[in-house]
Amino acid sequence: MKNHTHLVTSALSVAIFALMAPASFAQKADAMSKAQAIAQQLSLTPQQKEKILPILAAEVPKVHAIKNDNSLSKVQKMQQLGAIHQQTDPQMKAILSPEQYQKLKAIRQQTIRDAVQGRY
Repeated sequence: MKNHTHLVTSALSVAIFALMAPASFAQKADAMSKAQAIAQQLSLTPQQKEKILPILAAEVPKVHAIKNDNSLSKVQKMQQLGAIHQQTDPQMKAILSPEQYQKLKAIRQQTIRDAVQGRY
């Protein structure tokens, strides 16, 4: 019974912390979640994940900021997203297999299309 009570108390503590956490914590968690999803789509090896996840996690908040910036035109969004992808492209290409790299390019193209069409 004590273990059950302790477990419930711990779970509540974590839930309260998550609710009170600053937005930046939530954004970082969201970025890592999206990076993990992309990593899964690319079928990365553990070694690749170790190298790719930090790169993707750094990209995600930048991509979201551009997608959500209503002051940018569609062309500006395309250009800025392309610039972000171009910055990390050499690193990605060096880590990924040719097939994985092609998948990544397709994911990135879809991201740009979604941003231009206003889908998030």
